[in-house]
Amino acid sequence: MQITQKIKPFLWFDDQAEEAAAHYVSVFEDSRVLEVQRYGEAGPGTPGSVMTVEFELAGQRFVALNGGPQFTFTEAVSFSVDCADQEEVDRLWARLGEGGEEGPCGWLKDKYGLSWQVTPRRLIELLGDPDQAAAQRVMQAMLGMRKIDIQGLEDAYRG
Repeated sequence: MQITQKIKPFLWFDDQAEEAAAHYVSVFEDSRVLEVQRYGEAGPGTPGSVMTVEFELAGQRFVALNGGPQFTFTEAVSFSVDCADQEEVDRLWARLGEGGEEGPCGWLKDKYGLSWQVTPRRLIELLGDPDQAAAQRVMQAMLGMRKIDIQGLEDAYRG
């Protein structure tokens, strides 16, 4: 019996759905393209061209659609990636940011315009620390960063 995911992010691309899915699958471990569906004679896309690509990133399913240029991504929706350590932050920041644009506080846009938050677990732990003065120093340090630097956060935490 196949278990289906009740809610799947559905991403609208102009015409790069297959390329984007292949890129994302290459970035994250335990990831794969599951299915490619093509437009038929009824359209609206060119018959035989890619309509949707279902893919899985680290166990999470997504669907990418070649829907045309009417809609584009905004920062109002982003994907937050939980990173175990600085090595993972660095690797994902570099791969997701290829051809994209760095933003503040661990956010970036990839080359397709999709926003990602590359977030080390340690940041969340430090921000939730009961020592509010230390947590606020961490927040202030984070606000001055693009890619999150865990050592910089630790230094701020210690004051």
